[in-house]
Amino acid sequence: MLHQAWPLFGRWCRWSSPFIHLLTLTVVTFGVLAPLICHRLLHSYFYLRRWHLNPMSQEFLEQNQQEGQAALHYFEKLQIPNASEASSSDAFQPLLLVTIITVQRRNDFHYVLQVASRFHRLLQKCGARCQSHRILICNVESDPSSHQDVRLLSSFFPMVSRDKTGENPDPSMNQFEKEKQDYVFCLEQSLLVNNPEYILIVEDDAVPEEEIFPVLQHLLLDRFSKPYLRDALYFKLYHPERLQRYFNPEPMRILEWLGLGMFLGPVLNCVYSWATGRPSLSWPMVLFFAVYSMALSELVGRHYMLELRRLAPTLYNIVPVTECCTPAMLFSAPSAHRALGYLKGLHCRQGFAKDIALYSLLRTKGENAYVVEPNLVRHVGMYSSLRLNDNPKLL
Repeated sequence: MLHQAWPLFGRWCRWSSPFIHLLTLTVVTFGVLAPLICHRLLHSYFYLRRWHLNPMSQEFLEQNQQEGQAALHYFEKLQIPNASEASSSDAFQPLLLVTIITVQRRNDFHYVLQVASRFHRLLQKCGARCQSHRILICNVESDPSSHQDVRLLSSFFPMVSRDKTGENPDPSMNQFEKEKQDYVFCLEQSLLVNNPEYILIVEDDAVPEEEIFPVLQHLLLDRFSKPYLRDALYFKLYHPERLQRYFNPEPMRILEWLGLGMFLGPVLNCVYSWATGRPSLSWPMVLFFAVYSMALSELVGRHYMLELRRLAPTLYNIVPVTECCTPAMLFSAPSAHRALGYLKGLHCRQGFAKDIALYSLLRTKGENAYVVEPNLVRHVGMYSSLRLNDNPKLL
């Protein structure tokens, strides 16, 4: 028996054996190359958190502080528009109104200035294609006059404020309910100010990506004409990178992951066959390379695979939404009216913040909502207005 098994074992262990080739490929990929290449990728399973998290978090904070100072200098040097330009802008009905919700945070990061300066610069760059877009600042600080950055922005953008300085504080009001009420106020004011066709509600620590307006232009004028998208309650333009992995209970992600394996399995099999001079297609080989590519894409990180979609607006993906989070939310005017009616009837609390409240409406009201991938904003606010943290980390 041993004599019969030995020749078979010997054939498997030759350097020319496919078994040895695939074993070597697996060991080199997952044991050497991927850990070496990906150990600094924040959203990869290969990320060495113990080595890199503290210095990378500190580096991010320092860089963000510099960007805050740059945004401050941007508006200090910017020419204030004259009154006639401002009044003609206010009378115009925009296709898209970008509403930036802001509260006073740490002054040294100038979060709202970073967001506003970036949107302003990108609108200038977009030119004639974005003439129908406007920016609104919504100040929800309890004492609006204390928000120093907003005082600077008031010279450049129209503004609304939720002034509660003369009101007695409601002892039953928790911070999550206040945040929801602030959101309702800004959404309501956005509809009243210019009666836009679409409203993009952006929190003051969500910096737009360079391609946000070309992508939105494509979505608003082409993709959203489809009936199942036209009636959506909202579109999320941001989902946390740490929650974008394939290995996830969401069916669409699993289907996407399987599709990736079904595509790359035959492709890699053909490459292997060409390199070794073997028959062009072998189903065990196809299966191996499908599993190999699926495992590699998950371990390296789906987030980095999604970045390839930035090559063109048409490549951006629109998939059913998940409950977290609300840094950038796009509403059509009719859906904004519906969302306002729904949110006014809900009370938020810990464990049921406004993002979960909005998500709960999909089930209770029979609505649909979607998320755009990859993200169209970067969440830079490591210092939260809800949760105090003196030593924030990137993860």
